[in-house]
Amino acid sequence: MIRNTSARYRFLKGIAPYSCGVIAEPGWEIVRVTLAKWLPWNDGFEFVDRYLKQVELTRLALCAMELRSPTPFTMQGFIDFNRDYCEVLETWGILLESLNPIARTNVAPICPLPATPSLHAFSFVRPNPLLKRKTFVVAGAGELREGVLRSEGIIRRGEVMAEAIRDKASFVLDVMDQRLAGMDLNWSDATAVTIYTIHPLEAGLRAMLLDRIGLAARHGICWHVSQPPVQEIEFEMDVRGIATEIAL
Repeated sequence: MIRNTSARYRFLKGIAPYSCGVIAEPGWEIVRVTLAKWLPWNDGFEFVDRYLKQVELTRLALCAMELRSPTPFTMQGFIDFNRDYCEVLETWGILLESLNPIARTNVAPICPLPATPSLHAFSFVRPNPLLKRKTFVVAGAGELREGVLRSEGIIRRGEVMAEAIRDKASFVLDVMDQRLAGMDLNWSDATAVTIYTIHPLEAGLRAMLLDRIGLAARHGICWHVSQPPVQEIEFEMDVRGIATEIAL
């Protein structure tokens, strides 16, 4: 865990485009805001800036972004997009000695389709001295080995039969386990578990998911019929524990 010296949250170190997760410090909370309509991602940053000013916070309160893309990127296309995205964070003064503290999920929905990579939701930190629970966002992850933006790092690359999808999901669950543990959390702290895949949640996969997430299953599992952001990745998840969700 690394303390964001410019804001009241800590983050798990990830790679250049995103951190692996964020958690608010005591006396503060992470709030999630879902937009009524998708905005092109650059316009989305401008919207976030205006919104944070309206609630008397600075850009540095931003801690997580959720994006939607028209189709999965090629691996090189994803790298190119991330470069442009990170340039905005650098301009905003959010990067910490080249480390990116902002968690992120970026997926490609089947329907409706955004016209361009767009902002779906964002999260920020604000004071809340009365809140007792931990609030956090675990960044989205697919079956790609950590820290490796290369197609060769995809688990069971090119395979989409039920057994292969279960293996991919098992790997992603391991990543979620590690990230939760890295923030001194467990599944019982979660208020939302989200899956992004176009593949059926067949009986074996459902059983594995419910067994692995334990008490978090009391909130259900949210399935978005979406593709992960990079071609050939088939299964993605993210997790959050949030007390306040705002729909605009």
